[in-house]
Amino acid sequence: MKIQESAEDYLEAILHLSRRLEHVRSIDVVHHLNLSKPSVSVYLKNLKNNGYIQIDTNGYITLTDSGLTIASKISERHEILAQVLIKLGVSEGVAYEDACKLEHAISDESFYALKAYYQRHSNN
Repeated sequence: MKIQESAEDYLEAILHLSRRLEHVRSIDVVHHLNLSKPSVSVYLKNLKNNGYIQIDTNGYITLTDSGLTIASKISERHEILAQVLIKLGVSEGVAYEDACKLEHAISDESFYALKAYYQRHSNN
């Protein structure tokens, strides 16, 4: 199922936050994505209603299996694309910023070909 870029960004943000925080709360997502509290609140409700996240009674956010699958895929794309750009000579900041845009637009076929190429040549 194809979901919106913004949903992918939210799920990826929750994944990254969960790797460094014991509990992820909506305010953490607000700060991570630099968005307003009301916008994040509405979007998190939509992600919950669509089965991508769970929010417990304490307000702690966790990814469901389907949310984790999407977040992991986007996170991998982001990292591989950034590393390829860095290897090509792009500065780290620009590489990660551009990778965030590319991760949504690239097809699975192109991404997997690029990933395989990068892995074959990453030791050179």
